[in-house]
Amino acid sequence: MVAEAKPVGGQRYRESYGRYLEDFKVGDVYEHRPGRSITESDNTWFTLLTMNQHPLHFDREYGGKSEFGQVLVNSCLTLSIVTGMSVSDISQKTVANLGWDEVRLTGPVFIGDTLYAESKVLSIRESKSRPNQGIVTVESVGKKQDGTQVISFKRSMLIPKRGHGVDDQLDY
Repeated sequence: MVAEAKPVGGQRYRESYGRYLEDFKVGDVYEHRPGRSITESDNTWFTLLTMNQHPLHFDREYGGKSEFGQVLVNSCLTLSIVTGMSVSDISQKTVANLGWDEVRLTGPVFIGDTLYAESKVLSIRESKSRPNQGIVTVESVGKKQDGTQVISFKRSMLIPKRGHGVDDQLDY
């Protein structure tokens, strides 16, 4: 997590998370912590909230007869958690997510597994149409507690330059 104590007045500071465009370097790898253990409630609520009715995600009897032998965590939940784990480090200051590409589900996730994530900076470029912003692309990887990779994806974000983020404009 990248945290900065920004002075906002005499002996007063405001915490600020994330990175500005200038803080990224191609090839840097950011390990996102803490990890996140997946509970049955997490999986059931997420599955029902997103209207996914596949019984593999919430029916123990069905899951037990599948090739996995148990309930499988909804892959969109895995994507959301791994993305979320990276926010305070790489995208807290993001103006907009521009897209996820090459999402690969490389291993199953089960109730009780703990996910860890890391992101590698692949490219950085200034925006052609927005002079105070740029585009950063990272590859994020999620792994289980035993080191088994379960997901990878590329994500591109529009990120402000230092002094041009919403944090820099807040007066409260």
